[in-house]
Amino acid sequence: MTNRKDNDFLNGVPELLILRLLARQPMYGYELVQTIRLTSDDVLAFGEGCIYPILHRLESEGCLASRREEVAGRNRVVYRLTQAGRKRLETATARWEGITAAVGRLLGGGSDGSPFMA
Repeated sequence: MTNRKDNDFLNGVPELLILRLLARQPMYGYELVQTIRLTSDDVLAFGEGCIYPILHRLESEGCLASRREEVAGRNRVVYRLTQAGRKRLETATARWEGITAAVGRLLGGGSDGSPFMA
């Protein structure tokens, strides 16, 4: 489960995960929270207080559209990715892949596999 020390390290991750999950299918906020938690085996557990502000910001930026729907007998706000959201996901994914590749190179050593020496 994430803790406060992970927050800086995970900056941008919740948005990326939200965009990715909504690219698969429309979802409501609590469903996103639970899917992230369950899929990551509780390694990533972002509360609703983290997820809903991101959803609202992405919607105001045109990356998401929402609609009230009845889900399992309850009225929910269901979010869908827009075309702008798909472009944002593509950009965020490329940025994340670049970061993880760079960190991997540093953790793995030099380009020839030797340990990194300062």
